[in-house]
Amino acid sequence: MSTFVFKTKEMDYTPVSNVFIDKFMPKARGEFVKVYLLGLKYCRSGELGVSSQIIASALHLLETDVLNAWNYWNEENVIRMTPIDNMGNYNIDFLDLMDRETEKGDNINLLKELSKDSIKDMLEDIEKSIGRPLSSKEMTMYISWLNDFNFSPEIILLLVQYCVLKGKVSSRYIEKTALSWFDAKIKDVNDAQVFIKKHEDKWIKIRRILNYLGIKDGEVMKPQEELLTKWIQSYNFSLEIIYKACDICFQRINKADFKYIDGILTSWNKDKIKTLEDIEKKDIKRPSYNNFKNVKRNSENKNFKGTFNNFKERNYDFQDLEKKLLGWDKND
Repeated sequence: MSTFVFKTKEMDYTPVSNVFIDKFMPKARGEFVKVYLLGLKYCRSGELGVSSQIIASALHLLETDVLNAWNYWNEENVIRMTPIDNMGNYNIDFLDLMDRETEKGDNINLLKELSKDSIKDMLEDIEKSIGRPLSSKEMTMYISWLNDFNFSPEIILLLVQYCVLKGKVSSRYIEKTALSWFDAKIKDVNDAQVFIKKHEDKWIKIRRILNYLGIKDGEVMKPQEELLTKWIQSYNFSLEIIYKACDICFQRINKADFKYIDGILTSWNKDKIKTLEDIEKKDIKRPSYNNFKNVKRNSENKNFKGTFNNFKERNYDFQDLEKKLLGWDKND
């Protein structure tokens, strides 16, 4: 666990630079933005420091996500992150961003770019796909991906069409999708098609599992999504195997618990179980809880004969034992 010590004066509000909103936020992952804003709020409200555990808990993230976020902003020169010791603790300085507006690469000459046929055709095709004219800000965003993400016009158009098919045409959603494609290192149309199929197959299964558990899509948090992804992609379990683990979870604790289900599936993965028949074979080899109850019940029967067949039963006088325990035998 790391602790981050903020080096700024106390304030009663949280000012966010327009430079951050316009220049840095659009390119950053959502969880990185959340860590920055929450850290800025803690800093401006006079907190001396806060642990990665508290930030992760507040934002429903992993502690590694928090540390990755601070490293990202440090590399972007938005903050200055300085180690305090060898225990994973840091000073965080929020830097003044007002001088970043004129940095190299921030501005795109739209008139010059629109004179290029390939750029002009790409933007026209995007407008046809989303069914509305593009703003100058949106045009700048798409053009910037050619250099920032190394996307070809074909990749950008495919990305937009993919979002349109999902019924998502807001620039924010499209930009978020572009970031995920960039993180996935998509370089050509074939990479994009493979990514789409894999991603959609995963989410189709995730939605079915959530529906089986009685949970809505919007209620699943990032740690739960990571567990679901692990069951589907890392363990490569079929839906019927995951459903079976869910059934066992309900039978034992009468609720949907992701960690409990994960424990079952992790055990099955370790035992190389892939089918329902494999689960039945494992259950046959392992004594069930009911069997243990039967053994216990039988052991309480005075006629029970276990493995100690030659053990001579003792007959105790419990009234006499009680007298000795209470010291009454001395009064006799």
